[in-house]
Amino acid sequence: MLTKKPVTILLVGAGGYGNFYVDLLLDAKETRDFRVIGVVEPNPAGSLRLKELLGEDVPLYRSLDEFYSQHRADLAIISSPIQFHAEQIITAVAAGSHVLCEKPLCATVEEGKAIIKAAKETGKLVAVGYQWSFSRAIQDLKKDIGSGLLGRAQRMKTMVLWPRDFAYFRRNDWAGRIKDPQGRWVLDSVVNNATAHFLHNMFFLLGQGFGKSAYPTAVTAELYRANPIENYDTAALRIRTAGGTELMFYTTHATLEEQDPVFSFEFEKAVVNYNQNQDGKIAAGFKNGETRVYGDPFAGEGNKLWTTIAAIKEGKTVPCGPEAALPHVVCVNGIQETGEISPFPADLVKSRTDSRGEKAGVYVEGLAQDLTHAYEEWKLPSELGLAWARPGKTKHFQVGLL
Repeated sequence: MLTKKPVTILLVGAGGYGNFYVDLLLDAKETRDFRVIGVVEPNPAGSLRLKELLGEDVPLYRSLDEFYSQHRADLAIISSPIQFHAEQIITAVAAGSHVLCEKPLCATVEEGKAIIKAAKETGKLVAVGYQWSFSRAIQDLKKDIGSGLLGRAQRMKTMVLWPRDFAYFRRNDWAGRIKDPQGRWVLDSVVNNATAHFLHNMFFLLGQGFGKSAYPTAVTAELYRANPIENYDTAALRIRTAGGTELMFYTTHATLEEQDPVFSFEFEKAVVNYNQNQDGKIAAGFKNGETRVYGDPFAGEGNKLWTTIAAIKEGKTVPCGPEAALPHVVCVNGIQETGEISPFPADLVKSRTDSRGEKAGVYVEGLAQDLTHAYEEWKLPSELGLAWARPGKTKHFQVGLL
């Protein structure tokens, strides 16, 4: 339903990544048709511009229930820890709010199904903040894939090497944990948090139609750990989709070197390449000699917010909702169910120091080169015969039951 009224917004989490939304909203308040009417933040110290919000008479609440007992909002923007996503999304839609929730959708497949059910029953929009899915570059590429312009998708690979220090894993009580201290599923890992965007992106691009993603039918997971955490900080995955496409995904927090996202997607008629470390533009090279440049998938990082607000005002839907985000959850759960996490050999794990010469983190010697080699060869590390690598287990999915 079309509406000309300003969209009223509740911020659920204004610290951590929630600062991104606070910045967007404060910096665009003169040009956008919205009004922030509340902030739910149990730990206000993490919100860098909270004083500005409060200075505009935006009240602060300790919980969602406290807010909804007194008010309603058109849109709830949820930037809370993973283990709270499902409960808060369901609470918000039941209270009459549309939702924009940060990635990932939730921790478990059961939670994802409950979110989809609640959204359908209430008729409320739920958007999931995978910003690439809201970018013009990715949407244009997805349309061309769906139209058959590039031919059948044969195989796709993506690699991201993002070092993280001890402070990253100590920033809260659930980082790197399978369950939080209260026993809630969180499944925090390199695949389910920092680099979740880039695994989801392959499922998203292969989805048949707007707002759809392809599902995995099998995943072989090699999981490794260098940091003193419960879950894994390094993963190499081979995934088969329902459409028969092979996906390879390589990611780690345990390298000294940083490698921003790179990918190569092979189709019958073209190869699509991207390297954020070079020109940062997605480009397709066709076998007939033609090229098509799709642009920078990081352009317009605020699109997920503005697209969601526009969809609410115009009564439309969004490119990435819970149905599109669920395949990533399915894959992450399957990875976790394969169970085995192999520690890197102690002699390969080296210390990284900060500017004061103090030990700030660890990295695995030669890991960046090994994962790059695996990426180039479309192989898992164990298939290269690397001394530290261990063959991964395979999880098969009954996609028809989802």
